[in-house]
Amino acid sequence: MTNPTIPTPSSGSTWSFRTSSIDSLIGMTPEQTRATVPAEELDIVRANWLIRANVEQRRLDRDWRTWLLLGGRGSGKTWVGAGWLVEKAWHGGRFALVGPSLHDVQEVMIEGPSGLRAQSPRGLRFRHEKSRRRVTWSTGAEAHIFSAEDPDSLRGPQFNSAWADEFCAWRKPGDVLAMLRFGLRLGEMPQLLVTTTPRPIAALRKLRAEVSTVDSVIPTRTNAHNLSPAFVDTLTSLYGGTSLAAQELDGLIVEGEGALWTAAQLADCRGATPPHFDRIVVAVDPPASATGDACGIVVAGRLGERAFVLADKTVSGLSPLGWAKTAVKAAREFGAAVIVAEANQGGEMVRGLLAQAQAPCPVKLVHARYNKRIRAEPVAALYERGLVVHCGAFPALEEELMALGCEDRGPSPDRADALVWALTDLMLGRAAKRPRVRVL
Repeated sequence: MTNPTIPTPSSGSTWSFRTSSIDSLIGMTPEQTRATVPAEELDIVRANWLIRANVEQRRLDRDWRTWLLLGGRGSGKTWVGAGWLVEKAWHGGRFALVGPSLHDVQEVMIEGPSGLRAQSPRGLRFRHEKSRRRVTWSTGAEAHIFSAEDPDSLRGPQFNSAWADEFCAWRKPGDVLAMLRFGLRLGEMPQLLVTTTPRPIAALRKLRAEVSTVDSVIPTRTNAHNLSPAFVDTLTSLYGGTSLAAQELDGLIVEGEGALWTAAQLADCRGATPPHFDRIVVAVDPPASATGDACGIVVAGRLGERAFVLADKTVSGLSPLGWAKTAVKAAREFGAAVIVAEANQGGEMVRGLLAQAQAPCPVKLVHARYNKRIRAEPVAALYERGLVVHCGAFPALEEELMALGCEDRGPSPDRADALVWALTDLMLGRAAKRPRVRVL
């Protein structure tokens, strides 16, 4: 990667952990790092989590209020959480540490091998005061310990930032999260990092769908070089393709009660992209408002008796014309015969937006006359019969499919709705009816 201008190393015995300083060292060779950082500070710099993190583990390079980090077992999510907070501690501040229990906070988040103590380098003196339920650093920063078992303990205190670990293991995650957020009121932009192995619960789906939340997924395999060589191979051989593996190793939100799709089913449906298709469509599930909600955009093709999911181009945060241009770009890229768009939200306005974006093919408006589950059931049956192939991994789309039909499914499944429209047109609608030869 190309590095920005290297700032002058700090004077004194400790490295100044300015964001720009550390970011400028990412990707440097050991020789370049030694030439930039004073010799007495090299050990501190090398210990910094950003220097050691793999691409999936690094913090996001844009402004955010809530970072939801979904990770498999051993993916390094706790290590990221501790490193992120230690980085903030160099500047001082008041923080909150919230775990499933006080024991979890003290033994995992603070004293664990990837915890705060292990990641606090020399020059940043660390002290864990168990009786006062807090951690302090020599910069004046302090982190206060809270248990998700006691939401009311979060009433009153205020913080600059917070790290919440294993959110899905909390007994009342929504209630505790609300109390924690009321306390994030210090500084210019308080931030919340949530690290967890996912579970199919409404509180997690709701958190992920919030406009102010950005999310990352770090599968266990991305951190395999830091684990026992046999760990990933053994668990994959035992549980590969199951819901348990999708949740605990891949960091995916798997199916809940009543789901139409399962993790094992979706893992089995992946395959290669054919060289050509009988027909390709781009399906669009427009957002319910013009305020930047997600717009589901899925590309699929048909060859003979099978359908192939080619791309998930879903976007969020765009204007109506913005998502229309994205759909049109996908239609051009894949040579779509038609753009299928749900007309319940916007009606003819949807057709007008796609025309304004210069759609290269006809636009077909479809109307939802039944609820999402009823519309999705015939498409789910195609998967059960082995007639649908995913030409690649589409984790966000597959999570939404596993949520369809669940009472606890959470926010609107924009991607999944678009896929249902695409496969309905290709395999179940009039366009799917083709001449057949009968032998008499």
